[in-house]
Amino acid sequence: MGKLVALTLLGAGLALIGETLMTLRERINAYREVEPVEPQNCHLIEGLENGSEDIDILPTGLAFISSGLKYPGMPNFAPDEPGQIFLMDLNEQNPRVQALNISDGFDKASFNPHGISTFIDKDQIVYLYVVNHPHMESTVEIFKFEEQQRSLVHLKTIKHELLKSVNDIVVLGAEQFYATRDHYFTNFFLALLEMVMDLRWTYILFYSPREVKVVAKGFSSANGITISPDKKYIYVADVLDKNIHVMKKHDNWDLTQLKVIQLGTLVDNLTVDPDTGDILAGCHPNAIKLLMYNTEDPPGSEVLRIQNALSEKPRISTEYANNGSMLQGSSVASVYQGKLLIGTVFHKALYCVL
Repeated sequence: MGKLVALTLLGAGLALIGETLMTLRERINAYREVEPVEPQNCHLIEGLENGSEDIDILPTGLAFISSGLKYPGMPNFAPDEPGQIFLMDLNEQNPRVQALNISDGFDKASFNPHGISTFIDKDQIVYLYVVNHPHMESTVEIFKFEEQQRSLVHLKTIKHELLKSVNDIVVLGAEQFYATRDHYFTNFFLALLEMVMDLRWTYILFYSPREVKVVAKGFSSANGITISPDKKYIYVADVLDKNIHVMKKHDNWDLTQLKVIQLGTLVDNLTVDPDTGDILAGCHPNAIKLLMYNTEDPPGSEVLRIQNALSEKPRISTEYANNGSMLQGSSVASVYQGKLLIGTVFHKALYCVL
């Protein structure tokens, strides 16, 4: 009788594990392949070889690009090289990237940039906020951009007990921002378990010198975040739920969810088209190819455009899709006056004239 009970429990346990793994494979689109959608006038950007995880373009056409992210479980082609911030002037006829010098006194050797966001003050001074993972921790670094010198002056490092596993950031004012936490656990294996169990313990944080608080929670894995042109709404990507949350921003910085836009692909970083207000989403068609990297069958890339996000029926279209033959692991897409930049977690970057 005891053996029968033990076998029954073992069988039930194995069945539950099998069902959980099947559900996980469906959640991460383990069987999905993409049909190519490739604008004709596109080329890889020379000088960006080790990722271009996030991109933020100023109204003047200067694009900041974070590169060299080392993220647990993701491929990295230059593990011993520190991360960098690149600049690209999209007003040039043939734009090229330039690595920005960072001021002395900042630990450049452990620089591991992730999400980025810019802020322009009343004196038109540009500040770049960077999510940094030195030694796999999470900080937010504030830099002042010196345009003539093409350099970044480090001003401040922000740390807080709630700033853990930070993925992305959107700056609202001087030292005021929302940040996303993509995992509750900082240990890699516990984070994997968290993903498998779908614990939904990740959140959005509001930070200011006076107040730090969680303003929205219950995400499977909160990822990219951006703000609408009128500054009234916040858009948040939940990469494992394959959707975008549209949130209303209140005067006390709290967020209220208005709707969820399902996309059917794993959504990474979000940007907004400054001319139309459309959301651009850098996406991963099949996450298993990211987690189990194979040069013979690399992860693909996908960029979606979401029009009329606040309407009952947003229009979703594909701006770019590739099976990995050209671009692997797309994480962000950003536009400026008919020019499209597509960045990746660990691979190259693409420049297109639409």
